[in-house]
Amino acid sequence: MAKRMKTTIELPDELLIAAKKRAAELRRPLRELVEAGLRQQLAPPRTNKRTGRKKIRWVTAKGGLPAGVDVTDRTAMHDWLAKHS
Repeated sequence: MAKRMKTTIELPDELLIAAKKRAAELRRPLRELVEAGLRQQLAPPRTNKRTGRKKIRWVTAKGGLPAGVDVTDRTAMHDWLAKHS
């Protein structure tokens, strides 16, 4: 069994409340949730074994480009963004 140390940390109230709710949803102690988060943050970055580069996590969403957006023309894309923002 691994040794454990007790410590005190200060967290914003809303963060602690959200963490306690999440731990309850997962039916896990808050300690486990905090430990998992710390381990994830302290882990070395995942890299591609072949190239040694950091892996990109692609995020996709349904839909597509708005009408009139040409991503192959940077100037036109910036103009469209300026007009529609």
